[in-house]
Amino acid sequence: MADIATLLERNLQGIFGEGDETLRRKVADEILAEDAVFVEPHGIYRGRDEIVRIAGEIRAKHPSFHYTPLAPADVLQEQAGRVKWVAGEPGESPVYAGTDFIVAKDGKIAAIYLFFDGQPDPTNLS
Repeated sequence: MADIATLLERNLQGIFGEGDETLRRKVADEILAEDAVFVEPHGIYRGRDEIVRIAGEIRAKHPSFHYTPLAPADVLQEQAGRVKWVAGEPGESPVYAGTDFIVAKDGKIAAIYLFFDGQPDPTNLS
């Protein structure tokens, strides 16, 4: 059973940051509940298969972007957590920022909520 911080990291890097469909699916099978839901500004995606599909579509739009957490995950009672991150080409200024908020049940992600935080402030990326 993974802790919340680990679930957040694996979701960010292993699902949404992963370009290889097979590896993305493997991580999703390990950390997402079968009936997990992903809510973001452009839609709601229900079920592990649909989350893996949309993660692949998002990744395909920016295949070389890297997601960088801005600070350690905030964890709430080992049932929920959030992590703020930035995304962009390695070695360049980030293009956008976001916050992932998850709710876990039985050691897997039951829900992911993505908030886009707009353009990152390059003077405050600590």
